Amino acid sequence: MKITSVNVRKINKDSSRMKGIASILLDDSFAVHDIRIIEGDNGLFIAMPSRKTATGGYRDIAHPINPETRAMFEKAILDAYETAEDPEEETEEE
Repeated sequence: MKITSVNVRKINKDSSRMKGIASILLDDSFAVHDIRIIEGDNGLFIAMPSRKTATGGYRDIAHPINPETRAMFEKAILDAYETAEDPEEETEEE
């Protein structure tokens, strides 16, 4: 399996630990969207797409099965995050 494309959209929102959203393409044939880039106490990490369960918790919809694959995803996404353009500041026109 190879990550063939990574798309990152940075988010600049005060008081939010979420710093971006990523999508990846695997082997030019399978896409995973809505991977969150989070600012944790020890730096940036990724959180896989999830949904709320009936008991109020969250469960990943798609996720790597082993640490090597998780590390591959995290490296590719965080490398793309570092080179992604910052979101443009909204300006009010008079």
